[in-house]
Amino acid sequence: MYVLGISGSPRIGGNTGLLLDEALLGASVQGAEVEKIILNKLKMRPCQECETVKDDGTCKIEDDFQALFGKIKKADALILASPIFFGSLSAQTKIMIDRFQCYWRYKYVLKKPVPENMKRGGLILIEASKRDEFLDNAKAIVKNFFATANTEYKNELFIKGIENKGDIAKHPDALSKAYELGKSL
Repeated sequence: MYVLGISGSPRIGGNTGLLLDEALLGASVQGAEVEKIILNKLKMRPCQECETVKDDGTCKIEDDFQALFGKIKKADALILASPIFFGSLSAQTKIMIDRFQCYWRYKYVLKKPVPENMKRGGLILIEASKRDEFLDNAKAIVKNFFATANTEYKNELFIKGIENKGDIAKHPDALSKAYELGKSL
């Protein structure tokens, strides 16, 4: 089993990354091959809403998205982790999701056949505030993304009230929940 972890945090080694690392560790102890992608390290342009698009579901913008798209399609399970910024997902995460527009069109507008294999999906969100509506907003976007990417929304972990880099280490219960999330996928 191949489990792909995607971090949407711009902060390397921060709370989002630490939670994702624990989730991937949980998956690896179950025998999964794991890989972690840090979106902030990729060169990805935002969706340009091109007037002419390919009819094969791929985006015509040539950048690091193509390799990421291939890994997401190959994965048996996907764990997406993002901090909450201004009431939603980070810009890095949203750029990746928006770039799935061509695949969404392929699947839902052109009604082309897509692989039947559903992957399992987990979502990790962390926010400094304690506002459920921010988490609900981000969750709604990710559920749409997962549906487009043939990913069943299976598990979630939402952590509130954590702001400073590394503070999640003071919450071993949150880290163990992330570990269990990965293990369950």
